[in-house]
Amino acid sequence: MSGGRGGGAAVHRRRRGGSAVALTLLTAWLTCCVRYAEGVKPSNIVLVLVDDQDVVLGGMTPMKKTKELIGEAGATFVNAFTVTPLCCPSRSSILLGRYPHNHEVRNNSLSGNCSSTQWQKGPEAEAFPVYLSKQKYQTFFGGKYLNQYGAKAAGDVDHVPPGWDQWNALVGNSQYYNYTLSVNGKAEKHGDSYEKDYLTDLILNRSLSFLDDRSPQHPFFIMLAPPAPHSPWTAAPQYQKEFNNVQAPRDGSFDKLGKDKHWLLRQPVNPMPNSSLTFLDNWDEVVLKKKISKHKMNKNADVQRSLFFCPICPGQFSLPIDKRQLYEFDIRTPLLVRGPGIKPNQMIKAPVLNIDLASTFLDISGVNLSTVNVDGQSFLAQMAPSLRNSTVRPFFLVEYTGEGNPTKDPTCPKLGPGVSQCFPDCVCEDAFNNTYACVRMLDGKQDLQYCEFADSESFVEMYNMTSDPHQLENIVKKVDPSILQDMNQRLIKLQSCMGDSCRNIK
Repeated sequence: MSGGRGGGAAVHRRRRGGSAVALTLLTAWLTCCVRYAEGVKPSNIVLVLVDDQDVVLGGMTPMKKTKELIGEAGATFVNAFTVTPLCCPSRSSILLGRYPHNHEVRNNSLSGNCSSTQWQKGPEAEAFPVYLSKQKYQTFFGGKYLNQYGAKAAGDVDHVPPGWDQWNALVGNSQYYNYTLSVNGKAEKHGDSYEKDYLTDLILNRSLSFLDDRSPQHPFFIMLAPPAPHSPWTAAPQYQKEFNNVQAPRDGSFDKLGKDKHWLLRQPVNPMPNSSLTFLDNWDEVVLKKKISKHKMNKNADVQRSLFFCPICPGQFSLPIDKRQLYEFDIRTPLLVRGPGIKPNQMIKAPVLNIDLASTFLDISGVNLSTVNVDGQSFLAQMAPSLRNSTVRPFFLVEYTGEGNPTKDPTCPKLGPGVSQCFPDCVCEDAFNNTYACVRMLDGKQDLQYCEFADSESFVEMYNMTSDPHQLENIVKKVDPSILQDMNQRLIKLQSCMGDSCRNIK
């Protein structure tokens, strides 16, 4: 799911640049894992976490080999979500298996607790790699970690999070050339040579070296987090001419009026002026890189490598790039899984969240989940039903804390202070009062979304996703008040839940 909202995903559903995720962003993410069975050595696990990968707007269409070698060989989750659409909070949710209100990472800044000293002293010490290490896993990290990682005010590159045996982390946000890596706590500068520095290839090759050098008597966990498809969208030289004529999709909610929505969705000019359309299409150059290979390992594991760039698909409700909104194009993420015990060609409809990744990895490794502070649940049984019973959640929480500038944004001074992520034609993606919490209900009978904003209007949005999949009509004034009251009570419980209570709210 974007780490960003990867991210995240990462993670989403416009493929746009600023996540997360990443994103984020949430994070978008692709996973390849294998199962744990009682009395059997815990299995190896590989997680490929991509940043800003889209699913709603066709972002997986070019990923033919990825779908063939992972999805068709295993399970594709058609209802995978990130619980928050921005990169650093989403990636933190992946690492902790917790909702943002329980790990307290609010945005991509140090003041928002992104890789801050507070994060390092608290939540980071309880991330899933720590538990895997205790299970004797050998662990490798390569790529983008958290947006503020390596900041001098938060330990510089010397800080290596606990639980990682081999650490190759990008300092700061997404780059492909001219970056700094923390290599096991030492700064390593990189330039602009494709052969030596291109980050996507570099972390891949180092993960393969890690496999060559590891102790075969222990299982391994590899997390590869390339910045792709996050901006600056720097393709490998051999792929720079691919998909150059692709435009932002003109269907769904593209350039639709944000009628009856929160003020941030009502403020863009509609229809979009030609200058905005040109801006979006110039950014929507698709560059694709696919590498699928196998590495010599034991019979219980294959490493499937799939590192790529994908298109940027902005323009929904006349907004520019980025991922910060509550809508499906920002919170839905791709999730594909393969491994022993997982039957091929499964299309799994049960909702799965990015906070479920940590629980699933720990479940695979043999950790008793009742001893771990996680809000998510393992989806291992969804893929291999013979393993054990599981409860499918009928609804879940999506939450986000808006981010704005205390002074006027120079790109859009007319809106005054409080807005951020402003683009041509004075269209802004975020604001301090773009702070919301949503109940997303997907129980097989109802497909609904109910959201409340923490602003002076106490604004509410509600959508029937069955009849209105593009969320064009806010039905909050049309539904029975008892339904609104029920959704409000569910939301109150979710916003204060922790651990078991997040999984067992009725």
